[in-house]
Amino acid sequence: MSESNIKGIMDTTMDKLRAMVDADTIIGTPVMVGDITILPVSKVSFGLATGGSDFPSKTQSDLFGGGSGAGVTIQPVAFLAIDGNGIRVLPISSDTSSVDRAISMAPELIEKVKSLFQKNQKTEEENSQN
Repeated sequence: MSESNIKGIMDTTMDKLRAMVDADTIIGTPVMVGDITILPVSKVSFGLATGGSDFPSKTQSDLFGGGSGAGVTIQPVAFLAIDGNGIRVLPISSDTSSVDRAISMAPELIEKVKSLFQKNQKTEEENSQN
């Protein structure tokens, strides 16, 4: 089987996949609603299969048969809502794993830790002034 024939099939298939799936597919275009910016977040899954075969012949030695296929699934999973109060993750489905829940809680947790440090700094400044 000719390496260049399989490579050509795979390159063409991957180029088509790249055209369909890019960063804008995963984190969508921002939408402004009043003073809130909403970003859609999607999960992208894809599969790829490529194959080929040589067909030996006494009269012609350069025969080749091959094919490829791919499938893509794009599933919306959440929205990011950004406003003056911070960032919130709004999941679409309640069927989430513990990892998904931890990721969705991360912005809120970061804000709480940040406010805690700010309170501690104010307390230390007040104590140092007294």
